[in-house]
Amino acid sequence: MTTLTHAGDTLTRNALTVLQPGFDGTTTVPDWVRRRIGEGLASVSLFGRNVRTAEQVTALTAQLKAERDDLLVAIDEESGDVTRLEVRTGSSYPGNHALGAVDDTALTREVAADLGRRLASCGINFNWAPSADVNANPDNPVIGVRSFGADPLLVARHTAAYVEGMQSSGVATSAKHFPGHGDTAVDSHHSVPVIDVDRDVLNSRDLAPFRAAIAAGTRAVMSAHVLAPALDPDNPGTISRRILTGLLREEFGYDGLIVTDGMDMQAIAGRYGFERGCVLAIAAGADAICTGGGPSDEGTVLRLRDAFVEAVRSGDLPEERLADAAERVRSLANWAVASRDAGGAGRSAGAPDAGIGLVAARRALTVTRSETYTAPLTEAPFVASFAPEANIAVGDETPWGVAAELSRRLPGTESATYSGEGAGAKALAAAGERRIVAVVRDAHRHGWMADALTTLVSARPDTVVVEMGVPQSAPTGALHIATRGAARVCGEAAAEVIAGA
Repeated sequence: MTTLTHAGDTLTRNALTVLQPGFDGTTTVPDWVRRRIGEGLASVSLFGRNVRTAEQVTALTAQLKAERDDLLVAIDEESGDVTRLEVRTGSSYPGNHALGAVDDTALTREVAADLGRRLASCGINFNWAPSADVNANPDNPVIGVRSFGADPLLVARHTAAYVEGMQSSGVATSAKHFPGHGDTAVDSHHSVPVIDVDRDVLNSRDLAPFRAAIAAGTRAVMSAHVLAPALDPDNPGTISRRILTGLLREEFGYDGLIVTDGMDMQAIAGRYGFERGCVLAIAAGADAICTGGGPSDEGTVLRLRDAFVEAVRSGDLPEERLADAAERVRSLANWAVASRDAGGAGRSAGAPDAGIGLVAARRALTVTRSETYTAPLTEAPFVASFAPEANIAVGDETPWGVAAELSRRLPGTESATYSGEGAGAKALAAAGERRIVAVVRDAHRHGWMADALTTLVSARPDTVVVEMGVPQSAPTGALHIATRGAARVCGEAAAEVIAGA
């Protein structure tokens, strides 16, 4: 049953204020978004479906802010494998794992600041990044190269550098996924992961980067739909009062915005229900509800608005808790406006540096040459990409690999993509006499992919191998290049080595 509400009342405005919805695949502002902004909606989220070009995004955000100057415009722009702003081309910046491998915090700070300037120049002022997760489980299906690494101290110092760099450009960061999503073998898009370690391990490993982010001044922290029994045996982080209020607010002393991970993810929506899960999150201590990656129409916003209103009226959600959450959203919006007006949004900080991403990607490479390696390729090769199923966070829209970059350097380069049993034999047959460049992503996690490499290298020892995931397996092939991510610039850096540019 739909709750009757009045657009002008404080309760309804607060219910709209805590939402951070997206909208369907349009590159202009729908009329319903304009109406709801007028009624109190304080945030809008952009996804890859809303992006065509930087100029189009700038025009879109200008339309949004014409309705409300202090509107928060959020995006999930981690760079590296997870990019929305460059969803159709691949990112101009390597991701966290590459930056962690270089381990130069000044570089991480510079890359984050440059990305921040690019976002700010497009009118975006809130980024759901960085991932502060410690990739303690090499088989993690959803974090991987999104993490700075497996060393908590390394992840902590680079998380802090990223926060400092991006927020210097006037774009708020959101360290994620609290209390940590690194030691999981389950993707929370599909089910509830469990981190079953004791509190001492959580303190020294998973929680350390979040302490660093808070010390660096992060304006937001994003919750994880992860069950950590040592912290709360019953509730995943996003709906846990023990974790969001007891640990993050009271123990850590954090006073900024707490935003949820996507509430349409099955770890929450599948177990608790979409609307009820959102109410439970605000009651637990969250301030902003991330939605729109899945349901993204006006009806979704109205259902959530009414769910909050009804929960307050029934006593399931204290009105003062909803009001406090809404006030924290407004506080972040005020910071974003003040930062913009002070020149943080790219004006005094300078224009984006078109080269810093490639510089970072080059520095992140690990190149291993075997005794069978002779010289860089001078003739067009056959590029065989071995593609695992893309996780939802990364998506399957963004191109990756080295084929496009090699084609520019070695005209006539041909390519094909393979997966599953027998992939190596198929690639070998298609290549003929041409040199083979095999491109993989987390070969250690996929038996069929490792088998494909074995097939290729056994038959053709001169095969070049490019690992664009976490380089957990031993190097193989005449030339092995670990890029630590599949961003466009990672492919470009690898192609330079292959072709001797």
